[in-house]
Amino acid sequence: MNLSIKLFKIISTLEALSFLILLGIAMPLKYIADLPGFVSIIGMAHGILFILYILGALVMKKIKKWSIQTLLIVILCSILPFGPFYVERKYV
Repeated sequence: MNLSIKLFKIISTLEALSFLILLGIAMPLKYIADLPGFVSIIGMAHGILFILYILGALVMKKIKKWSIQTLLIVILCSILPFGPFYVERKYV
């Protein structure tokens, strides 16, 4: 398997997990337990991974010869909590 594909799968998984941790753990800790520090840390990690995911999707468009429609679906999936897992199964 191409190194770029493997790297995109890793970034995709990490991006999805960071989003789920942000929504499911860090945000409740911020608003329920008044511990905002976790949102800063996880939020920054998620932001970096999100940018890497989008850049990776653009690279994957060339490698996999995706149409613009497929690229838009992959990018849209990046804002859904379990979306990157779907992308890995269906498009990569």
